[in-house]
Amino acid sequence: MQRRKFATRAATGAMAALGLMLAGCVSQRQLVQNKEDMLAASGFTFTPADTPQRQAEMKKLPPHRFVRHERNGKTVYLYADPTICDCLYVGSEQAYQQYRRLALQKQIADEQLEAAQMNQDASWDWGMWGPMF
Repeated sequence: MQRRKFATRAATGAMAALGLMLAGCVSQRQLVQNKEDMLAASGFTFTPADTPQRQAEMKKLPPHRFVRHERNGKTVYLYADPTICDCLYVGSEQAYQQYRRLALQKQIADEQLEAAQMNQDASWDWGMWGPMF
């Protein structure tokens, strides 16, 4: 009887933990939107693919990836988004480098937040929950 109660409680706890983890996950759509916010902040220009010709050209590019091109002797970076904004972002070398700096800063901030959360979890008192934890 005790084993059954423990198994039920363990399963319930595991389901609750899984639910919390899933609730904390960021959707693919949100990841792309965050990236596009950083593109705009870095100086990339937003151009909607609002004509059949623009749509056809955008389909030649890999979605949600940077593509480097040379145009009039200058390096430009293209970022096609056919799913969220149905648009093309175009940026200079300077805008691309600024984007990379922002992305690195965000990664560092995310890692610091994760470390802080782990440190907070380390202070949790498991003793009061019994010997099985």
